[in-house]
Amino acid sequence: MSVKVDGYKSSSIFEQLKVNISDNEAKKKETIKKVNAIFEFNVKNNEGKEQIWTMDLKKGGTVQTGKGSAKPDIIINLTDDTFVELASGKLNGQKAFMAGKLKIKGNMMLATKLDGGLATIPKAKL
Repeated sequence: MSVKVDGYKSSSIFEQLKVNISDNEAKKKETIKKVNAIFEFNVKNNEGKEQIWTMDLKKGGTVQTGKGSAKPDIIINLTDDTFVELASGKLNGQKAFMAGKLKIKGNMMLATKLDGGLATIPKAKL
């Protein structure tokens, strides 16, 4: 099942994350071991609409639209453009947080592990 949602640039990145994590069992286990967290992303697009994606890098190694069945360890609120910049490596998560481009609820220390989850995407595909 696709996690693409029309009107969101970050949608294709979540789709790529899903493919890269779910299609490679070794990569999935390695990423879960390294990250060990459930991220919930509340992404607002340029039209002001919000979409939730959940990335379970704790148990299932899954990426889905909407809220996951397990409680997230961290909830990240950001814009579509900010997520694209983070995933492409053009923006550092800490700088984005300090600049107010992303808001975090939950275990803030897990935000530092977000780069580990996003690292599963080959930069050339962004």
